[in-house]
Amino acid sequence: MSGARQEIALNKVMRLVEFDKSYNVNTLCGVDEAGRGPLAGPVCVCACIMPYDDIIIGIDDSKKLNEKKREMLYEQITAVADYCVVMVDRRVIDSINILQATKQGMVKAISGLKVKPELAVIDAVKKLATDVKYDSVVKADAKSYCVAAASIIAKVTRDRYMRELDKKYPQYGFAGNKGYGTAEHISALKVHGYCPEHRRTFIKNFVEVDRYDDLPIISGE
Repeated sequence: MSGARQEIALNKVMRLVEFDKSYNVNTLCGVDEAGRGPLAGPVCVCACIMPYDDIIIGIDDSKKLNEKKREMLYEQITAVADYCVVMVDRRVIDSINILQATKQGMVKAISGLKVKPELAVIDAVKKLATDVKYDSVVKADAKSYCVAAASIIAKVTRDRYMRELDKKYPQYGFAGNKGYGTAEHISALKVHGYCPEHRRTFIKNFVEVDRYDDLPIISGE
């Protein structure tokens, strides 16, 4: 990377850091999720506290990064962060809906950190049942250093999970579509039916499903 490009990248990430520092707290965690929209697989939530003494250049909203860049940053972030990842599976999503499942995952991720944060900055979601003070910020993954880091961890973790799932159910193309409702995925659903990882409440408009609550949700699971 040239000196000019390096400076631009540094300035960009420092804007994210300054956003977090503007809260004037000692310990801030960012919270984000990956996988609210797909037809299959879990929603993956991450809470992440990043140190500010050694800034990682390149951290950004995971949606703005290609897979190779996300994977590289994931290794750098997880080497220094206090983070907790929670995967909320499709049974919970079908039982209580995707928004409530995401909230459940966020609360568990925050409580799973080694250090209790003074403040959590959360990407858009409100009304969390947590005793940690939080701020819900629209597009926080593009504004906050810690939220951007959380978004990368969540995205990479879920993508890896879906690639493994592809080995078990190759007919759906999970390695490529990551469970999202592409034309090819929907076509495969109509041909092969659904697998245990498909969200019944999400696919009911494409294929006939037996029932949504095939397994009970266990509180605190």
